Amino acid sequence: MNTEPLIVDQFPGEAAGHQVICPKGPVTLDNLAILRVALQFDTGNTTILDLTSVPYIDSAGLGLLMGAYVSRRKAGRMLVLTGVNRRVLSLLQITGVEPLLLIFPDLDCAIQALSTRASA
Repeated sequence: MNTEPLIVDQFPGEAAGHQVICPKGPVTLDNLAILRVALQFDTGNTTILDLTSVPYIDSAGLGLLMGAYVSRRKAGRMLVLTGVNRRVLSLLQITGVEPLLLIFPDLDCAIQALSTRASA
C-alpha cells in the first residue's frame, strides 16, 4: 500500500486561459481519487496536466489519464501533459499511449505551443 500523499493544485485560467492541474506525489490506485475529482470538474477547453512533481504513475493512474484523454477528446477538448519524467514517459511508451498524447517538456512550452496553435 502506498503511503505517499497526492496533493493536487489547480490554476483555472492561469496559463493563457487554460486550466492547469499540478499533482504532487505518485499517482497510484491508493490516492488517485483527488486527481480524478480535479479532472472531472475541469470544464476548460484545454487541460494542462503538469506532472513535474509526479515521480511515478501506476496502472490505475495510467487508466485515469487515458480516461481523461478519451472523455476530453470526445467533447472536442484537449488534455496536454507537461513535465513528464523518464519513468512516466517510459510507462507511456511501453503501453503504446505516448503517440496519442500531446506532451511538452514544461508548462511554458505547452502554453507557447497552444497559443501558436490557437492563432494558426
